[in-house]
Amino acid sequence: MATKSTPTVVLVHGAFADAASWSGVIAELQDNGVAVTAPPNPLRGLASDAAYIASVASQIDGPVILVGHSYGGALITVAGTAENVVGLVYVAAYVLEEGESLGELQGRFALSPLVSNLKEATYPVEGAEPAVEVSIKAESFADIFAADVPADVTKVLAAAQRPLAALAFEETASAAAWKTKPSWALVAGADQAINPEVERFGAERAGATVVEIEGASHAVAVSQPKAVAQVILDAVRATS
Repeated sequence: MATKSTPTVVLVHGAFADAASWSGVIAELQDNGVAVTAPPNPLRGLASDAAYIASVASQIDGPVILVGHSYGGALITVAGTAENVVGLVYVAAYVLEEGESLGELQGRFALSPLVSNLKEATYPVEGAEPAVEVSIKAESFADIFAADVPADVTKVLAAAQRPLAALAFEETASAAAWKTKPSWALVAGADQAINPEVERFGAERAGATVVEIEGASHAVAVSQPKAVAQVILDAVRATS
């Protein structure tokens, strides 16, 4: 389906995951002739992470569709203001308003089980005191993050999870690209990491084209890559 004006898809993973979580989606997109890249998300803070993703997008020749999973949705909301970004796709994601933080958006709704199943650690910061980062307790990872993923795969995902800087929950979005760029959203109906109501609210506020998958966990890109890829392909076709 690739044409000269077909966008490149940039897949942005969220917290407690890495770019390999997109493997099945990448294969589906490549099978459909779509150029795709999945950069590493630093997970060190909203402003700096969004700046990195915007830099990745701006260095791609031609139009770009940004796809964000979970916390990655907050990043594409800000990074999507890059001139060559033509569409946004949210996958079980936070869709922030300008000036809003993850904590503020979450605070509108009942907390998900994730909140009580996080563990804290610290990481060094040059010239400052160590900062706090959070990850999901290993014994809770399957139920919270990937309830519809085979147990052997979930064990690997839990071992490979990447922690998120705690400050990311308090930083506010400097922009909301969905105000000027078309958006699509996939809501994971059985998400235990983000309350599905948070996903629905943000998607509807953004005027996104919404698809909901009943029974899908937060790791929907792993458990149902074809369905996730289809939403992305819809966005690619609409913006080509």
